[in-house]
Amino acid sequence: MSISVALADDQALVRMGLRVLIESEDDLELAGEAENGRAAVALVRRTRPDVLMMDIRMPEMDGISALRQITAEPELAGVRVIMLTTFELDEYVFDALQAGAAGFLIKDSEPADMLRAVRLVAAGESLLSPSVTRRVIESFTSRSALRRPHPRLAELTDREREVLSLIGEGLSNEEIAGRLVVSPATARTHVSRAMIKLGARDRAQLVVIAYQSGLVR
Repeated sequence: MSISVALADDQALVRMGLRVLIESEDDLELAGEAENGRAAVALVRRTRPDVLMMDIRMPEMDGISALRQITAEPELAGVRVIMLTTFELDEYVFDALQAGAAGFLIKDSEPADMLRAVRLVAAGESLLSPSVTRRVIESFTSRSALRRPHPRLAELTDREREVLSLIGEGLSNEEIAGRLVVSPATARTHVSRAMIKLGARDRAQLVVIAYQSGLVR
């Protein structure tokens, strides 16, 4: 089954490069293109892609505003959004994570890394590199008022809370399994249960919740 991918960027050259990359893969298909945030929202509503690759900075409506509109609509819950940035420590990284971004890609990333990112996000994983995770830490250091426990945190078991804190540290399922000495399948189960109980859209939002709830120092 192919993964449908939509593109949103105000630079035609960037869209063309991504289009060629997607169309070169048998398991990916292009859902459509948009040149600004407003058009991106309309495109997503119309095509319901599995993944949307969207620039943060665009005219008419920026990527974060478009992201907020998309994540606010329950019928678009299956759409995973990768934000495109010109540099990894973009000032809007934290805001985009809070708004529901599944992760980030630098526009000049290697083609193989971009393809891997699309497939990972479509499978429910997040794209949070160590430097992006550090950026989240810095945001919370300077915005301590944002620290407040999630209202449903008490519903988690002790092990699920432990897994949530490890997700906040940026660990993958395999790394969590190694740290807790459990199987990767067991780690995935804990992650899935935490996501359901906390009403998280995806793994990236679990990272935000972990920081907000004070589970990561």
